[in-house]
Amino acid sequence: MSGTSLDGLDVCHCTFSRIGGKWSFTLDCARGYDYPKEYKYKLGIGAQNMSAYEYVAFHSEYGFFLGERVKEFMEEFGVHPDIISSHGHTIFHEPQKKIMYQIGDGAAIAAVTRVPVVSDFRRLDIMLGGQGAPLVPIGDRILFGEYDFCLNIGGFSNISFERGGERIAFDISPVNYVINHYCRQIGLEFDRDGEIARRGAVCTPLLDALNNMDFYKQDGPKSLGREWVEANVYPLLESSGLSIENLLRTFYEHAAMQVADVVKTNAGKTEPTMLITGGGAFNKFLIERIKELSGAAIVIPDKNIIEYKEAVIFALLGALYMADEPSCLSSVTGAAIDNIGGMLFKVGNK
Repeated sequence: MSGTSLDGLDVCHCTFSRIGGKWSFTLDCARGYDYPKEYKYKLGIGAQNMSAYEYVAFHSEYGFFLGERVKEFMEEFGVHPDIISSHGHTIFHEPQKKIMYQIGDGAAIAAVTRVPVVSDFRRLDIMLGGQGAPLVPIGDRILFGEYDFCLNIGGFSNISFERGGERIAFDISPVNYVINHYCRQIGLEFDRDGEIARRGAVCTPLLDALNNMDFYKQDGPKSLGREWVEANVYPLLESSGLSIENLLRTFYEHAAMQVADVVKTNAGKTEPTMLITGGGAFNKFLIERIKELSGAAIVIPDKNIIEYKEAVIFALLGALYMADEPSCLSSVTGAAIDNIGGMLFKVGNK
């Protein structure tokens, strides 16, 4: 799993079982791998500006990089999976134009590891008129269904919950994608514990402008990508003239308010339970603001689930693919029909 926050590659080994129609899992082992500096650049802004030839070459190169890391992981932990599920890394995501691309060739991963690989989970859903995102909600329903809300905070925040017997899910707002962008301008990778933002003050005019963007007035299904941030969010922040502390403080308030609005609108009871995972779960100040504004009972799971929940769920998507069961829910993505996302690459008879 590799996300838009570019904090590295997450690899995990999971065991899934299904008894009486109910899935369960164990997270056997997991590890994160940092990206080389050149990959952070290419995956961040470089790839979107490559020529077609350069892009295809990097798709292959990054696939081999993924394969080598997985092979290294298998050797370190002494595991040999039945199947590898690879999310790849999102470079283009404009579902309204039927455009998306997850870079990282699954065929290269299979060639390096000699293990069957399922990748490219989003494309079919988009061709069926869906957003191709979010894909995590099927795992929220199957593996974490005891919580009223499942919130993941990564480059973007996304949430899922049950309503009228259907799983509802959508992206809420950008979070770490924006925070990390401004932290890198002052030589930091991220805002540890939210301490930079904590020192700042909210700028009400900027906060109002952020909250009034059209995306927040739309009903789901809906999803976000870097293109939307670059066109809509950065211009507002750049024109504000604020210090980094005040800019981040205002953006934190915006991100927390958007989560709170979704929870309050869809909660069927007072103090609903909300599981929070993703890198943002470690941001103490952000979590404080979400708790204060939403009134939810916040559940922060153990460190492995915080860091690797998305990787676990993409492993589940591979299991669902092999079980011939849908992994993309039309109630979540807006596609014409539930569908089984993914493309299988096999070496030999396995």
